[in-house]
Amino acid sequence: MLRVAVIGSGPSGVYTAQSLVEQEAVPDIEVYVLDRLPCPYGLVRYGVAPDHEKIKSLQNNLRTVLEHPRVHFLGNVEVGARGVSLEELRKIFHAVVFCVGAATDRHLGIPGEELPGSHPATEFVAWYSAHPDAPAEGFTLGARSAVVIGVGNVAVDVARMLSRGAAELATTDMPQGALGALADSCVEDVWMVGRRGPSQAKFTTKELRELGSLPGTQVRVRPEELALDPAYRDPAELPAPLRRNVEVLRGWAERPVAMAAGVGRLRRIHLRFFLRPAELLGDEATGVRAVRFERTVPDGRGGVTGTGEFEDIEGQLVLRSVGYRGLPQPGLPFDESTGTVPHAGGRVMRDEAPYPGVYVAGWIKRGPTGVIGTNRPCAKETAAALLADAAGLARRMPAGDPAAALERAGQRPVPWRGWLAIEAAEAEWGRGLGRGTVKLPDWEGLLTAARSVMVGR
Repeated sequence: MLRVAVIGSGPSGVYTAQSLVEQEAVPDIEVYVLDRLPCPYGLVRYGVAPDHEKIKSLQNNLRTVLEHPRVHFLGNVEVGARGVSLEELRKIFHAVVFCVGAATDRHLGIPGEELPGSHPATEFVAWYSAHPDAPAEGFTLGARSAVVIGVGNVAVDVARMLSRGAAELATTDMPQGALGALADSCVEDVWMVGRRGPSQAKFTTKELRELGSLPGTQVRVRPEELALDPAYRDPAELPAPLRRNVEVLRGWAERPVAMAAGVGRLRRIHLRFFLRPAELLGDEATGVRAVRFERTVPDGRGGVTGTGEFEDIEGQLVLRSVGYRGLPQPGLPFDESTGTVPHAGGRVMRDEAPYPGVYVAGWIKRGPTGVIGTNRPCAKETAAALLADAAGLARRMPAGDPAAALERAGQRPVPWRGWLAIEAAEAEWGRGLGRGTVKLPDWEGLLTAARSVMVGR
């Protein structure tokens, strides 16, 4: 039996496990999906916005794989400097596949970036998604104006969450603390700002259109900024997704959405383009108060150049969403320029030679590109490489039971039945609040629920 460890239980990890156990060429394969969290599904659980229930339902597909008789989920397993090392894993498993994603935000690299009130957008997402590593103090949302720097789907999610009414989110699994904070929010203006033009924005049209359907919210777009984009007047040559984005923005610019009558607090979402962040204004005592942007213009080569003209946009809350970056993994080579692990078809390359039995898939392999479905062919490629190496890998004789071996290495794994206990606790918690399932937002609550069924195992 070939025993494989997959590090990470998000889509790339689960698709890798699926590719390994559902093929027929090497039937004797057993996969252990390890995750630092006691919960599976990665960014599908902790990155997809709570009101995107159709995308979140992908958990059902991932669940089917994790319930396969030759796939075993073990959560609460730390891999790396503070946990089990790669060399220890190689003694327990024939092969190890890292599917750890891109775990940190890119920085703006401008003065004032670390002022109070300035946060990575992923920190805000973690908070409203009940990630147990989210800041314990959360967000109070006392700001009147919020600035979201970036024009990708995460930026759109954040802008939508800041603008959506709490009553609409009560039916989701959003944690109770975040729901209460959104109900008390003072935010009236949300500015989503990009340094380039609308034809280069990274959001999808479906996500963009959702902003125009929020009750009590008006989307505002400046025609003069859109007109700076060479593709704006005639987007026919653009790829279809970008062309549709431009068409939606043109519609908003030419026919402003009428404000609905009879609503409570009115909110405005301002979509701004050709503005590059130059400095966050404020001080340590009172926090950020505005963002200074430099106006840009197209440079004719797909980029932009600064004009030397500046504009300050008020914002007591700044959320930075300018991309992600992978982190070095202890024991693995790392390419600082790309934030990825060097590989050849998924085989980790060390000193220009394959690192025996060590593989990568997902963002740590290819960088933060694509959508959830992009992980499937990426995982298949890595699985194919591992299967081609299977005969050589099987010559080693790893340690006994993986869960017991991980415990000897200082870990306290949460098996699948522990995750099922967390699910049951979240359903019970939601019923007590008069809602549906509500996520447990902290480590203590998650582990207490998980271990309630693990006593004496």
